[in-house]
Amino acid sequence: MSVITIRLVRGVGLVALFVAAALFGIASGVVLAFVDDLPQISALDQYSPSTITRVLGRDGSSIGEFATERREVVKRDQIPEVLRSAILAAEDGSFESHIGFQPARMVWAAFRDLTSGGRTPGRSTLTQQIARNLFQDTIGFRRDPDAWIDLTGWERKIKEALVAVQIERRYTKNEIFTMYCNQIYWGHGAYGVQAASRLYFDKSVSDLSLDEAATLAGIIQSPERQSPYVNPTAAARRRNWTLSRMAAEGFITRDEANQAEARPITTGGAPSTPALAPHFLESIRQQLQARYGAKAIYEGGLTVRTGIDPVLQRAANDALDRELRRLDRLGGFRRPARNLVAEKLDVDTFRLQRWSRAPGVGEIVPAIVLGIDGTTIRLRAGAWEGTIDATGYNWARRRVDALVRRGDLIETRVLSRADDSRTFTGSLEQAPAIEGAVVAIDNRTGQILAMVGGHSFSRSEFNRATQAMRQVGSTFKPFVYAAAIDRGYTATSILLDAPVSYNPGPGQPPWEPQNYDREYRGEMTLRAALAGSRNIPTIRLMDALGPAQVVAYARRMGISAPLPAYLPVAIGAAEATLLEMTSAYSAFANQGVRVTPLPILQVTDREGNVLEEHRSEPHEALRADTAFVVAHLLQNAVTSGTAAKANVLQWPVGGKTGTTDDYTDAWFIGFDPEITLGVWVGRDVKKPIGPGQSGTEAALPMWIEIMKPWVERRRGQLAEWPAFEKPGNVVMVMTANGLEAFIAGTEPGIR
Repeated sequence: MSVITIRLVRGVGLVALFVAAALFGIASGVVLAFVDDLPQISALDQYSPSTITRVLGRDGSSIGEFATERREVVKRDQIPEVLRSAILAAEDGSFESHIGFQPARMVWAAFRDLTSGGRTPGRSTLTQQIARNLFQDTIGFRRDPDAWIDLTGWERKIKEALVAVQIERRYTKNEIFTMYCNQIYWGHGAYGVQAASRLYFDKSVSDLSLDEAATLAGIIQSPERQSPYVNPTAAARRRNWTLSRMAAEGFITRDEANQAEARPITTGGAPSTPALAPHFLESIRQQLQARYGAKAIYEGGLTVRTGIDPVLQRAANDALDRELRRLDRLGGFRRPARNLVAEKLDVDTFRLQRWSRAPGVGEIVPAIVLGIDGTTIRLRAGAWEGTIDATGYNWARRRVDALVRRGDLIETRVLSRADDSRTFTGSLEQAPAIEGAVVAIDNRTGQILAMVGGHSFSRSEFNRATQAMRQVGSTFKPFVYAAAIDRGYTATSILLDAPVSYNPGPGQPPWEPQNYDREYRGEMTLRAALAGSRNIPTIRLMDALGPAQVVAYARRMGISAPLPAYLPVAIGAAEATLLEMTSAYSAFANQGVRVTPLPILQVTDREGNVLEEHRSEPHEALRADTAFVVAHLLQNAVTSGTAAKANVLQWPVGGKTGTTDDYTDAWFIGFDPEITLGVWVGRDVKKPIGPGQSGTEAALPMWIEIMKPWVERRRGQLAEWPAFEKPGNVVMVMTANGLEAFIAGTEPGIR
């Protein structure tokens, strides 16, 4: 018997078997040969696909997601008819009439498979695609690549068809279509029509236009290869094919198809968008996982409400990035860490995930150095080519050929771009070696409004706002002065700024502390000592009060880190986290009440049931009158002290700078009547930030840049400036040094 004859006999037999099995399946819903392997379709009655856990900010907007599959489940009435028509035209024109599969198409595909010696599977219906996606573990088989014909593949096809028939019997066409729209993969980690619509067009699925709907329907076949982010030409070709099919099926007119085909594909989302507050989100994830487990987080579709203010968070992100880069530039340019030529990689074909979307003006993007033309650096960032002229790298203070070479992977800030030629101009950047952190807290509720735990979450997940124990420098001094005010001292009390020596114990050399400027100013008011951040008067004051008493005040204000009761703590020898210090300062602005920092407000499940809800936890840290007086003193530190740069805000703010020995840590923690904002700058290793980089120079400018948009927004929202609430037993007295706050009975002239 010839080979051709054998093939025909086997082919006819296989086709006959398939047709018989299909007919039997239609008649009874079960094929005896496969009955034990078919899944229980009734499981779909509780269809509950994996959905995104969304973390929301205080305005209800999304600030981050947790998911193994990015999916938002939608109902049938949320799916526009234009998308339904596009999907049916592209994937299953006879959806409304078939019984779950199309026998004729599958028989023809089997014949083609046999006669061509390859694999030409029949086009699956929407129902078959649901069967394959939802029950692949039950009906799926791995193909044998050495087999002459993929028998296991066709066994899978038979099972797939039978499952599809059962699905059609149990559910309506609308229910099946809705399942499909919530289940199918659309590329770049997006599952379902809602996630796809947000991914590609940054809009709800209900708002899709005709050409956008056709784009989504067109790429279902192969989303990773035909995504408009990966291959815009292929995406446009598939969209236009879908529009033609829609016209052929009578869903739209030919003129409507032509008009839609003429429009370019304009994406509005991004294949991968950095989280707004990644370090904060990671702390949320850890808390949720400890309480609910990983499955609930990544598949359960929880909704987590937080107090994060997106506007303030963006300001913090931008200011920290900008200021750390400014400080880092003071140390000069460092050679790029990677060179593709040295790694024996192809400079012309190398790709990064970031390059799947166009570089935005003002954005910092990675780019490959292609070469140097005279004084111009030539770059490539994916499909875009760019240049950096001398004005873009002069800050590095080197000749261009000593800066970069072909194959270097560098950072560039996009200054301008030309879409028609896919070119851009840029400036030279480098990832800063200096780190920083930011925390903002609502004074009255304790809600965390913003948190930045470091320059780059992808570089380091370590949260420097909550995990880094750093020497606090002069930011500890207000605790000393709070204890003093509580013990009867006033703003006009006289302190001595003169050399002093202390005996630390047997066999130890005397401790002779110094002021920051190595100068002494003799007698001065308590107000001036705090505003000028004078070390010696503060140490003398702590000595007079007793170190244990001062440490007790710091404890009451929320500092849980180890605080030894010895004098060097007065000028910041102790360590604490930025979150603790910022929370403590909020009590000065909130009548002495410190509210425990509140990261999570509420957690609900996918049905909206409340799983947990958190309220503010207030703690009386100081007397209200003491807190007001200290807040007034810290306002003076802004108007005429080490934080005078903050006067540019023209807003009621108080705060304190902090600097440690050798400029290894720089701090500024400040507040207005509503929020307290803390900033820390330093290196992960205990090394100087740079010469002269005190809290005033390194941390305060970042604090000001973050506060500016907050102040501008509040000016537009409030009828008048906010004010610190003055207790009834505090009196304001004009003194020789200006208006001062006194607790009643301690003002000048009262005995």
